[in-house]
Amino acid sequence: MSERRPRPASKNPMKSVWRRGFTPPPAEPPKPAPAPPSGAPEQSEVVSVVQAALYRDGVRVSSPTTLAETYRELRDQPSGMAWIGLARPTEAELLSLAAEFDLHPLAVEDAMEAHQRPKLERYGETLFVVLRTARYLDAPEEVDFGELHVFVGPDFVITVRHGAAPDLSGVRRRMEETPELLKLGPEAVLYAILDAVVDGYEPVVAGVQIDIDEIETEVFRGDPEVSRRIYELSREMVEFQRATRPLVGMLHGLMAGFSKYGTDEELQRYLRDVADHVTHTSERVDGFRQALTEILTVNATLVTQQQNAEMRALAEAGFEQNEEIKKISSWAAILFAPTLVGTIYGMNFKHMPELHWVFGYPFAIALMGIVCASLYVIFKRRDWL
Repeated sequence: MSERRPRPASKNPMKSVWRRGFTPPPAEPPKPAPAPPSGAPEQSEVVSVVQAALYRDGVRVSSPTTLAETYRELRDQPSGMAWIGLARPTEAELLSLAAEFDLHPLAVEDAMEAHQRPKLERYGETLFVVLRTARYLDAPEEVDFGELHVFVGPDFVITVRHGAAPDLSGVRRRMEETPELLKLGPEAVLYAILDAVVDGYEPVVAGVQIDIDEIETEVFRGDPEVSRRIYELSREMVEFQRATRPLVGMLHGLMAGFSKYGTDEELQRYLRDVADHVTHTSERVDGFRQALTEILTVNATLVTQQQNAEMRALAEAGFEQNEEIKKISSWAAILFAPTLVGTIYGMNFKHMPELHWVFGYPFAIALMGIVCASLYVIFKRRDWL
């Protein structure tokens, strides 16, 4: 970035963003709004402004509570720097910031919409940075992603936060504790924010590593719910890749501009350290995704083997059942033969020749034995008995 100089009055070069119906404010400081009646809700500006402060030579000199007060005090201190933190700001607030600090309309529209990919864009003397933040939630064992937009100009830093992470108040506190670094200006604040976002990835990496270890145990234990957990964690790793991979290129782009924009040597070392950390994190995330793919393949193989074993067991059970049915059916047929003969000769009809035959009884017994023996031999040869 070029050397900071006193900020002129707002030129307000907004074009496409004015299609939203916003009317540019006048160049002079706005009149203070009348105090709301007792019990009325505060202005949205107060709700959205998480913290605003003015710094001179690395030391906080003022802590305005509204955007209008911040504008007014920064104009009174042309050698100062404003650091404004917003959380889910309204459209009117973003347009007010755009008009005051000459923010590019495309960057403002991106900040309004959120859900942007990580990127670094330069509009004149202003940098617009989009970062994806992440934090690991222990209770549900999942990764929560947020979004952070940063506008960096010659004498201002504006952060627009969409999501709970990271805690930029800690970044502000650490910077205020090292005024020799904060006095380097908005670039130092940007690098501190980048460092905080990248440091926030470390607990996520540790949590995901534990999850993967648990998943590997569950896979070989045969947990039926493990497939769903693998899929959900794989989706989170895709989001994590989208957060970390573009950040590597963004940081290398910043390092490429060291000589062009005369970046301080201390900040150069600071940025190189951040770049090393994000490269390491990106490589770990790539490894996690590959590991989850392999685990999913192993799980599918184990599930297939288990299903094959169950099908084999069912087939064996069915075969054994068929063998038992064969035996039962064979003996039922053998026993049916004498029953049939006995039933016929037990009908006691008057005109049945065999009833008065001397050899009638031996004949009936012999017939029963011959039929039973024949059936036994037949079934035995067919391995039914």
